[in-house]
Amino acid sequence: MTSQRTGARREVARVLAVCLLAAGLVGTVPAAAGTPTPADGPAVVPVQTTGPADRRFNLVFMGDGYTAAEMPAFRADLDRHLSTLWSIEPFASYRSYINVWAVEVPSAESGVDCDPGLDAPARDTALDMGFWGGCDAGSVQRLLTVDSRKAAALADLVPGTSAANRQVVALAHSSTYGGAGGGYATASGGNALSSLITPHEIGHSLGGLQDEYDYYARGVPGDTYSGPEPSSSHHTLLTERQMCDGRAKWWRWLGEESESGGVIGRHEGGMYRTKGVWRPSRHSLMKTLGYAFDQVEREVMVRAISAKVNLIQDHTPATAPIGADRTVWVDTLHPVGGALAVTWRLDGRTLPTRGARSVDLRPLRLSPGPHTLTATVTDPTPFVRDPAVRASAALTRTVTWTVDPALTTARDGTVPAFTGHTPVGAPVGARSVVHADTTHPTGRAPAVRWRLDGRPVTTGPNDRDLDLRSLPTRTGTHTLTARIAGTDEELTWTVDARPATVSYALSAPLRTVGRHGRPVEYVYDGPFTMRLTARDDQEGAVVSQFRVDGDGWYTYYGWPTDADAPFRFTPGGTVIDDLVYGKLGRSRAVPWDDATPDYGTHRIEYRTIDAAGNIGRPREFLVTLVEP
Repeated sequence: MTSQRTGARREVARVLAVCLLAAGLVGTVPAAAGTPTPADGPAVVPVQTTGPADRRFNLVFMGDGYTAAEMPAFRADLDRHLSTLWSIEPFASYRSYINVWAVEVPSAESGVDCDPGLDAPARDTALDMGFWGGCDAGSVQRLLTVDSRKAAALADLVPGTSAANRQVVALAHSSTYGGAGGGYATASGGNALSSLITPHEIGHSLGGLQDEYDYYARGVPGDTYSGPEPSSSHHTLLTERQMCDGRAKWWRWLGEESESGGVIGRHEGGMYRTKGVWRPSRHSLMKTLGYAFDQVEREVMVRAISAKVNLIQDHTPATAPIGADRTVWVDTLHPVGGALAVTWRLDGRTLPTRGARSVDLRPLRLSPGPHTLTATVTDPTPFVRDPAVRASAALTRTVTWTVDPALTTARDGTVPAFTGHTPVGAPVGARSVVHADTTHPTGRAPAVRWRLDGRPVTTGPNDRDLDLRSLPTRTGTHTLTARIAGTDEELTWTVDARPATVSYALSAPLRTVGRHGRPVEYVYDGPFTMRLTARDDQEGAVVSQFRVDGDGWYTYYGWPTDADAPFRFTPGGTVIDDLVYGKLGRSRAVPWDDATPDYGTHRIEYRTIDAAGNIGRPREFLVTLVEP
């Protein structure tokens, strides 16, 4: 590494406004300009295509420090990162709104700069990624930066994407924990905990969510907040009574069990302050990597993801009056978590179409003169409770036509065919909505007929979406087909209804206790470890999770300093880089949290989420920790 390159990095890092996250993340550091030009050249690989790039939110992944021979390792690391993302709501339900691209560019050398120490040699890589804020002795090890100009040049190779509709994530070929946030997020590809950086950073960049940390720098408690009511949707100065009386902030969610553990209420600390400001949940993904978004953050993210797309993807042209001798149609998006609702109205009167994506005007026998026809598409997701959010353009769209019975519609000879559908190349989960869209002849809309394992499936008027949760998809694999009636056009999917399995392995206990009607109990008088090992009969990475005493589900990633090591539980927790991991009982995030040792009996549950989205049935065991 030349002294000029090192000096430039240090100068940029010196003037950069750094905001350390719980993961130790900050904005990426721009360095020298230039497009990487490896011998083989960069290759754009579509990983998940759900629609045209200019109509989707696009995640663009790229690797650094992976040689040509190590590209399979990059693909495996990307698979793990994506599986973690799809295991978290609302990404799980709205993954069909997102395209994923990989820009594969081999590096001349393996690894990245200053990994793990400042004395590590510089590597010749495509994106000049480096720990220590780009090899700055005044930075911190976990700050992993990327040459943002080179990253932008690679991202621009993905047609249809721009800074407005994409998030770039650069993965370093390293197992050292680290990352950074911003428009160019980074993470170490081989460290399992780093896969949680991506959803956290998308929470910032896409949802505008704020950090819920009660510190600005690791190991230093924040001071007391003294500003006005925060604009942040998940921070407040209000009491619960004031929120309810004023119908403000998260009043609609108060008192509910939080998706990230505990109860949604008023928990002190956030926005880098320890006192004087409150957040909805005790811990969530914006405070502690490993937990989920709580309901308040999830609602924000649903709106943010939906705002990047249009619920109505296409429709009968509405720029001029249409005749009453035709079928009018809309094509909608198709959330994996539940179909959108479509309501048709004629002159303000709701038609009994029961969610159909088309309406045949001929049986309505319209009177002479102009009429107004509307189709309103709404997302009925239970993740949203705010009527203003529900009515916003992100979650509600309307198309209006003027219908003139005096007009005659020319038949266009369109042949029935499939135009879009749930990808058939990978199994779909038993909790998914599968869809199949078709062309739209001006006459009667072509019907889609569904079969599961050869048996007909009744769908109702909306035959474009099939919610598999309503079908008897027992454990195992099944074959699902969609055929356009009267044609040979057919699609076939494999339905994976068998969740992945997971087994646990504990360090040796003092004794094991078995009682009839109770889970097995393990007795310890000190720290113990737990390894979770998942298995699946389908391809794709599996996410394992656990929770203690009914707290929020926590993503299992091994141990922060070693992804291959088992998770370690202690009575008071283990401090690593000024954060706390593995406190049995009431968890801690920072050293100044309540460190009272937790002894007694605790219930540990564990489960899996596989690549198809199947959530395994939780299993459990008991652990009794006795004072030594």
